Amino acid sequence: MQWPSLTDLASTDLPPAPALGGAPARLPFLKPFVCDDGSAKSLHFTMAELQSRMSKASPWQLEVDYTRTMMGFLLLRPAPAHIVMVGLGGGSLAKFCYRQLPGCRITVVEINPHVIALRRDFAVPDDDARFQVTLGDGAEFVAAQAGRCDVLLVDGFDHEGQPEALCSPRFYDDCFAALTQDGVLAANLHYDDADYPLRAARLARSFSGNAVEVPAPEKSNCIVFASRGAPLSPRRISLPASLARLDREARGRLRAEFARVAWALKDLDDDLDSPA
Repeated sequence: MQWPSLTDLASTDLPPAPALGGAPARLPFLKPFVCDDGSAKSLHFTMAELQSRMSKASPWQLEVDYTRTMMGFLLLRPAPAHIVMVGLGGGSLAKFCYRQLPGCRITVVEINPHVIALRRDFAVPDDDARFQVTLGDGAEFVAAQAGRCDVLLVDGFDHEGQPEALCSPRFYDDCFAALTQDGVLAANLHYDDADYPLRAARLARSFSGNAVEVPAPEKSNCIVFASRGAPLSPRRISLPASLARLDREARGRLRAEFARVAWALKDLDDDLDSPA
């Protein structure tokens, strides 16, 4: 099989994408491609980077390790009313939350129209009263939320990695402001990126240090959890309560990962209990 080149994938036939709150903006969107190996589909911008993977038999399952880590936000907000996701990709987190959290409203913001165009390939639900995929700039969208998000999931990447607009000090300040009281942020960062320490430090600074880094099991990604409200601590979580709203299959797949995330929070308690 011959893989498409970056030139082949570049956008040349799309209308300008609407800029939130302003004039249309034309960006050089890259067109992703889908690989189908018979049992699973995967989304790529280049073969060097996997964006998403979906089991064709169970499209709602979380196939990539970091997505299971990211769902650890349920330890801190087990019953969110509104989740905002920045970055659609193959829709793994969106599909899982839509299926497992029927009482929750979900808003997904994706800047690349080519990604949204593949939503049916990856069994992303149609928009309805509690689920919406919006074409727009995630950084601008978050800046306009002001206390409206119980949970904010940031997982926006392109063929060059994580856009600076989604990991700047201003963006993380806006994330803090977008959360409700005790709202939770879960941000996916590339753990092996040279700028990872800087980005993680920026996020922690915006949340006054109320953040914890949890490398995904395969350690190419790291999820940083942060809270606007009470200090992150295993003392404020209940593993049974966090799993209770999930179906039996999801509970079985996430129990061990949730326990691992909870253990990472223990380090924060150790810091708080240590004498100055």
